[in-house]
Amino acid sequence: MYVQTSRSIVDRFPHVLRKVRIEKGLSQEELADLADLDRTYISQIERGLKSPSLRSLEKIINGLEVSLSELLKRLEG
Repeated sequence: MYVQTSRSIVDRFPHVLRKVRIEKGLSQEELADLADLDRTYISQIERGLKSPSLRSLEKIINGLEVSLSELLKRLEG
């Protein structure tokens, strides 16, 4: 079922990423280490300054130990 919301995925993603990271008990630096990405890049994503590529998104979900479908479900909510 398609759910249309007032805010775009691009607008919601930073908040969802931050929420999941905090739920997992990870700092930005810890997630960056787990995802093999720079901490400043994680910060930029969470502040909505950057959008991750698919390659980076894969690294992030692996670092968070969540599935892509789980993350997408949260974006729909």
